[in-house]
Amino acid sequence: MCIGRIAALDREMTHSVIELNPIAAEIARRLDLERRRGRVRGPLHGLPVLVKDTMTGAPALRDAPLVARLRRAGAVVIGKTNLSEWANIRSNRSSSGWSGRGRQTHNPHVLDRTPSGSSSGSGVAAAAGFAAFAIGTETDESIISPSSANGIVGIKPGVGVVSQAGIIPISASQDAAGPMARSVEDAALVLGVIATRPADYRGGLRKGALRRRR
Repeated sequence: MCIGRIAALDREMTHSVIELNPIAAEIARRLDLERRRGRVRGPLHGLPVLVKDTMTGAPALRDAPLVARLRRAGAVVIGKTNLSEWANIRSNRSSSGWSGRGRQTHNPHVLDRTPSGSSSGSGVAAAAGFAAFAIGTETDESIISPSSANGIVGIKPGVGVVSQAGIIPISASQDAAGPMARSVEDAALVLGVIATRPADYRGGLRKGALRRRR
């Protein structure tokens, strides 16, 4: 379903997905069969996820720790997302969401509005329903800003809560990876899975906590 949505909507309109996993459907079928047989790997069993890309022209030699945690929890990595090239610092006139390989990412709500960045593709893909959730990275607002621009929820965890391994380093005291999803509960669930010390962050949520606060 998600791959079909990407094919129908993303390639000519939003440009949020830069690479698709050619065996994603096969992995999903295998996980569906496991569920029917009573085996559930974890809270993300069978859910499709898109992960922010890091570089072009270099195949990943191994999974980053957070990707390994996603897979162990049952998530299906269906591809990688577009991003603001060079973390959007290649020029003081650079456009959020543009990369030489992925072209310009577009906000799915209004195509001529900014998707923000640098986790542009992850924000757009999560908002457009191209995956159940996405993973972004942030040094300074690169998860929070595109989440706001695309109408979703993004969490930048404290440094060290999620492993930095596999992230192109900009600032060791600020770099972090985090979830981008369409609800607070979903984002909290994913954060608990990818955290170095797994936890159920949903326990800290309170219905109506933001009432009259914005």
